[in-house]
Amino acid sequence: MKHLLAWVGLYLFCGVAQAGPQIGVGVVYDYLDGNKSTYMKRIFNGGTSTAFVKVNILEIIYNEDGSYQEVPLQNQASAQAKDGLMASPARLIVPANGVQGTRLLFMGNRDKERYFRVRFVPVVPEAEDEFAISKEEREEYKKERIGAGVKVLAGYGTVFFVRPKDTRFETVIDDSANRYQIRNNGNSVLVIDEFKDCEAKKENECRPTTKHHIMAGRTFSFDKEAGREYRFTLIEGSEQKNVEIKG
Repeated sequence: MKHLLAWVGLYLFCGVAQAGPQIGVGVVYDYLDGNKSTYMKRIFNGGTSTAFVKVNILEIIYNEDGSYQEVPLQNQASAQAKDGLMASPARLIVPANGVQGTRLLFMGNRDKERYFRVRFVPVVPEAEDEFAISKEEREEYKKERIGAGVKVLAGYGTVFFVRPKDTRFETVIDDSANRYQIRNNGNSVLVIDEFKDCEAKKENECRPTTKHHIMAGRTFSFDKEAGREYRFTLIEGSEQKNVEIKG
């Protein structure tokens, strides 16, 4: 999970961008609470031209050894999909300096937590992409991009957590003299946000700030070092607690 959640997808098509669409997806991690089935995700375009964005969704399946695979969803763009995450719409036209939203809808089994990779990929629209524009508009857009020398389109991948219907948090902390450990005995992910490892007498002398997700049944721990302080926010769904520990 460590490598997965540290990953932010960035897709580049070679060339040098002088102008064009530049999308932003906001936060990289999104969470669907157990009592909700829809989530609005907004895509921003800070570029100089319209962004045509395709939304692709993969389910992340974990194996017993902790490895995982990303599996395409069946019929995710149609009403036939009854078990998984869907984006509506799955094709976005975002104007320059504008914003558009897609509604992420979950349908299916929520006995346990589920995980999805949601990718937002800008494209030069083709007929098969199903954007609601005419052939003439597609050709004009291509000419503009070629004429402006735009050959780089950057897209982003986010991680979407679908909490169980009956979400339960049970956090067990073991704070010994030399080690600090958090175990997740609940059934939904815990978040260790803004984890800072700093010199006790020099608050600005810190190692890089990190973020950690503790899945159900997993632990997060670290060894205490003399003369250092550790600060972070423990997030259990909507509940947050600031924690400070001295080495």
